[in-house]
Amino acid sequence: MAGEGSSKKEIVNPKAIIHQRFGDKARYNIEEVQDNSSNGCPGLVIPQKGPCLYRCNLELPEFSIVSDVFKRKKDAMQSAAEKALEKLSDPPVEDASDQLVSRLSYLFSNEFYSICHPLSGHIRAALQRAGSLNGFVPISVMPIFDSKVSNLCKSIKPETDSKPLEVMSIIRDASTRLSEPVLVSNEFMSLKRTTPYPPEVLESIEVDFDQKTYVKVLRIPYLVEKVVEPLTLDVSANTYYMDAIARELGAADASMVSLSRCIGKSSSETRLYSHAPNSYKWNKEDLEDKSYLNARASYLSGQDVYGDAILATIGYLWKSCDLFLEDVSPRTYYRLLMNKVPTGIYKLSREAVLAAELPPKFGTRSNWRGLFPRDILCTFCRQHRLPEPVFSLIVTKDAPEETSRCEVKIFSKSQNLVLHCYPRESFKKQSDAIQNACSRILSLLNDYFKKLNMPREGLTLTPCRNGLDLDFYPEHISKELNLFSLVCKNLLAIDDDTKQSNGVDDVPSYNIQGPDSEIFASNGCLVCVCYSAFLVNEGEKELLVKNDEFEFELGTEAVIPELEVVVGQMGVGQSACFKAKLPSLELIFAANGDPARVSSLFSSRGCSLEYSTTLLRVTEPLEDRMEKALFSPSLSKQRVNYAVQHIKESGATFLVDFGCGSGSLLDSLLDYPTSLESIIGVDISVKALARAAKTLHSKLSTNSTNPVQSSRLKSALLLDGSITTFDSRLYDCDIGTCLEVIEHMPEDQATQFGNVVLSSFCPKILIVSTPNYEYNVILQKSTTQTQEDDEDKNSAKPCKFRNFDHKFEWTREQFQVWASDLAKKHNYSVEFSGVGGAEGVEPGFASQIAVFKRGFELADGGDLAVVPYDVVWDWRSTDE
Repeated sequence: MAGEGSSKKEIVNPKAIIHQRFGDKARYNIEEVQDNSSNGCPGLVIPQKGPCLYRCNLELPEFSIVSDVFKRKKDAMQSAAEKALEKLSDPPVEDASDQLVSRLSYLFSNEFYSICHPLSGHIRAALQRAGSLNGFVPISVMPIFDSKVSNLCKSIKPETDSKPLEVMSIIRDASTRLSEPVLVSNEFMSLKRTTPYPPEVLESIEVDFDQKTYVKVLRIPYLVEKVVEPLTLDVSANTYYMDAIARELGAADASMVSLSRCIGKSSSETRLYSHAPNSYKWNKEDLEDKSYLNARASYLSGQDVYGDAILATIGYLWKSCDLFLEDVSPRTYYRLLMNKVPTGIYKLSREAVLAAELPPKFGTRSNWRGLFPRDILCTFCRQHRLPEPVFSLIVTKDAPEETSRCEVKIFSKSQNLVLHCYPRESFKKQSDAIQNACSRILSLLNDYFKKLNMPREGLTLTPCRNGLDLDFYPEHISKELNLFSLVCKNLLAIDDDTKQSNGVDDVPSYNIQGPDSEIFASNGCLVCVCYSAFLVNEGEKELLVKNDEFEFELGTEAVIPELEVVVGQMGVGQSACFKAKLPSLELIFAANGDPARVSSLFSSRGCSLEYSTTLLRVTEPLEDRMEKALFSPSLSKQRVNYAVQHIKESGATFLVDFGCGSGSLLDSLLDYPTSLESIIGVDISVKALARAAKTLHSKLSTNSTNPVQSSRLKSALLLDGSITTFDSRLYDCDIGTCLEVIEHMPEDQATQFGNVVLSSFCPKILIVSTPNYEYNVILQKSTTQTQEDDEDKNSAKPCKFRNFDHKFEWTREQFQVWASDLAKKHNYSVEFSGVGGAEGVEPGFASQIAVFKRGFELADGGDLAVVPYDVVWDWRSTDE
């Protein structure tokens, strides 16, 4: 890091020079510019108001000049001042070649030396070089740190954007035409002003040559089997930092060092430095030889990098004449790698590398944490040098209310189609349509990157189309994908056997401690936890990460599965410890900056990842908050009581809960004395079933402190499967329940479920409940509006659904027509009732219920061998 003490310097910038020359005669007029294209949603077809930008018109006695457009007023003023200085010192020029000569002349002028500019720092530092290199500025730095030089070279020869050596050749040729002598060194590919700078110019920038400055950097070997190596460079003021980097790379001098674009944020000055290809004879064979290609550095920079590379954060800035530097650690490197893939971008945005997971589906804006899917997708495109995604909104006005769906296209730099997403699902909010489309794309990209993380003989790059209404053409970005597979394959320095031998089950074991607060989280709740993650091996324990407050929505797969399962069983204030499966080594390095210590522990087969967590608070979903604001007991409790009453009246011994989720109904039923002997829960979410298993097991185990009231219970079974598919184990049950489930399915699937359950499962009694849409106006008036509600505040609009995941919500008439048609078709009778509200009082019950009763006896000998569901948990009573 920088040594202690630094001299205070007067910053001389273009605006200050204009003031010295013209004083009050220089007038700056700021104009506000509205940028409709930069509206936070690049490529959006509909116009939206974007952020304010600024342009400056500088009026001088002889002429006026207009700046470029900037986000900050002062940047626009500085740009106008710099353009004015160039016009004052430069003669009129015609073509790009003449402009380049004029620009080079200005770069070696007295005025440029004295201003704060990324390139002027190199010119000043070059005067500290020793011997024959004194004053020589490497040509390679000029297009990197001066955008005008770079753009002029592209104008002269457009293909130079991908050929840095040809850029240097253009600059070298232009320098020979300078009127003021500038020495060109063909040996070192550097330029030097031959006439000394005047003393007053040199003294305008004060430099403390006694200050010792060091910076930590990383060496990235081109051989992928070699690990990245931390280094420390001496970059004191009496040296030129490019020479220090050249020595580490084994280059003759700084002119033999190639620089990459900025990596990560454009303002970070984090770059890759590498040894330039052999000599500057423009030998194409040298450039086509891929044996020395540095895959890791090339993947990070998006440019071909040969030989070993140095990753460093160092350079000169506009705002200061001092050398800017920051230490680079292995943690920095692995985080840069993570930022190239969607799930890594999300993890970093949450600052939870070892806990967060990118949710597979977008829910509500109020509960989402971290970067939104659209922002993640745009970041992914920028990281891979792809144009911004193009978003097209298709608005449908035929329905009772306006809905939108979003199509997304991603193109390569050469305008080849890389990806096209055209979902059919529509949303009330245009923003939700965009976010959900992006979420689908991110899921596909994550799955594809996982496939690339395999032996290279298993890698194929072919067009693919899946059931998500999405086409993907990976061959149009094959270079980046090939580099990714090569880089990640060698970074995952651990065998699968080691990962699987750390004693971690699919359902983690855990130890919950602390008093029971009776405040628990369920799916949809926003929970806040603190946690610590440790790498443990034979008594040694290394803290990897600690987070004092971390929020996520339970049940959305926004965290590692082990954490979600454990938190789902905890009460507020309780703590738990558990083991989790070891993640990749690169993720651990990204969380912890001590690779030597981590590698030592990680390499052993006894290594494991352990977490300790405490549940700090729980915020219930809006639907539950709305219900609790009006009902006591809650609607969910009333629905359970309703089901229990029918169980008692019917004397049922066999119950099936269709769409049991995390087992809340089955869990509640165990608290009542009933005639039930066998219960089965079925759901399509294995993770929800795992949570249900934990909950039920804690009550049904012989050592439970809360014995079940239903003492007749002999078996409990949890099955993974779709309730629209027949399974003979659920056939002819005494009572079936489907409480608040069908509204989470498309309407056609809800009808399909009704047909399957009544024609194939044939329960004696079936209880189906669903929200009464007409009651929403009362529920939503009972709660304080959130910011999300305010965005849609419009008295003319109908009520919102109670939950973002509801595909529909029916009025009483719609529900009764649906149920009556099913009952008539399958020889069942049906009665309607509900909970929450009063019979005969508008607008009816908050939760409407249909009770179907079978009107026929089943024939013997049904097909009892159809068992497509997978068993997730099977409990049998040990009592005789």
